[in-house]
Amino acid sequence: MKTNSNLDRRHFIKLTAAGLGTASLGLSGCLAGKAKHAKIPVGLELYSVRNECKADFPRTMAAVAQMGYKGVEFAGYWGRTAGEVRKMLDENGLVACGTHTQYADLQPAKLEATLEFNHIIGNKFVICPYMTGKTRQEWLDKAAEFNALADKLRPLGMSIGYHAHAHDFHRFDGETAWDLFFGNTHPEVIMQLDTSNCREGGADPVEVLNRYPGRARTIHIKPNGGGQEAVIGEDKINWAGVFDVCEHQGHTQWYVVEHETSHQPVDAVRRTLAALKRLGKV
Repeated sequence: MKTNSNLDRRHFIKLTAAGLGTASLGLSGCLAGKAKHAKIPVGLELYSVRNECKADFPRTMAAVAQMGYKGVEFAGYWGRTAGEVRKMLDENGLVACGTHTQYADLQPAKLEATLEFNHIIGNKFVICPYMTGKTRQEWLDKAAEFNALADKLRPLGMSIGYHAHAHDFHRFDGETAWDLFFGNTHPEVIMQLDTSNCREGGADPVEVLNRYPGRARTIHIKPNGGGQEAVIGEDKINWAGVFDVCEHQGHTQWYVVEHETSHQPVDAVRRTLAALKRLGKV
């Protein structure tokens, strides 16, 4: 979606209010035109370098681009306006490959401003990073809520999604929260699996991906089981299986690197990209 930082606010509000009454892009439309064998672009979740962003956001964005990342997923904006964020993206040849948007910012009182910000920075993937639910019904209610959000975002060329944490694989009457949620949401609601968090929750990332083909349009590829400084290929995740599903039946549009545990985060994300190059993914 091409965007203009000088967004016509009245036009945006009209689109937001239109919901199902406007033309739908649909999941198939989002995927149309993707080259069958093209490499999946690699972005970086900026939470990986959160302290660096806090200290010098523009310099960190430039460093990420110089490493060779094609996009960034935001987990905060460090006091910058949407226009300033878009300028940094454009100056560094980066695109927004997602935003981790808090659940509170998806509620009616804040939704319009949230979507306007995402529109200006050119982001199509609005991902809720964390939710909780104590009962089966709470997760079913959240599924219905995200179906309604998907209907509102569709006319804007945006998609809503949810990101995995370990607790999402806890069970309610034999069924995980993850399955309660994604088993009852529209196919266009993005299943942003986090490979490490999935394993921490006792689940197999490859099995989860296979259970929901086409849902992982963006995925966090994060090492697990190799120690704090391990990068992809130095850990215990079945990366061959993960990549096979994403590249042949997952309709994945972005690999999003995240490395949360390193004491040298800039080096860790640089080494991760080098590892992906050795694996032929970049």
